Amino acid sequence: MAQSTDAVRRIFLAVDLADEVRHGLAAHLAEAVGDGGLPGSTPHPASWHITLRFLGKTDQLGYERVLSRLDAAELGSAFEVGFAGLGAFPNPGRATVLWLGVGNGSDPLIDLAGTVEEAAVDAGFMPEERPFHPHLTLSRIRPPQDVRGLVDTVPAFPLRQTVRQITVFESHLGRGPAIYVPLETLELC
Repeated sequence: MAQSTDAVRRIFLAVDLADEVRHGLAAHLAEAVGDGGLPGSTPHPASWHITLRFLGKTDQLGYERVLSRLDAAELGSAFEVGFAGLGAFPNPGRATVLWLGVGNGSDPLIDLAGTVEEAAVDAGFMPEERPFHPHLTLSRIRPPQDVRGLVDTVPAFPLRQTVRQITVFESHLGRGPAIYVPLETLELC
């Protein structure tokens, strides 16, 4: 059945994690943090990804426009990313988001996010207000907490991943954590 042109969905574009990296990170955090786990609301490891651009509420025409722009864009070649340690937004002393940073490979990831941003703006989406900071969100913390001890003691995550594609996700909100459904993949050269 064809998608209605007036359907509105919550859409974002991301680098999905390889299963090996996903499982390795879950084990790494469990060992480093212990039984207490991470503070705040933590998504299931199956939901972990590196967001390149959140489009938000998107109708079918906007969705097709951004896909068309991305199909025509030079996405670049596959590249490898390595991960770093933990960090927090807005800062570790008053964290609302706990994240895992990207170390090696952050420059090509920033370039890829720039290409996605350009495609989104060309497709009619408003420009992103904040600069892209490559990271993987591990938890959302309400009310804010001091996570400096956690950020300082959890060692950098040692696994690496080759980025070969962008995944377009639909986000479903409701009771419990958000559910992310992959809709499309766009291959890098």
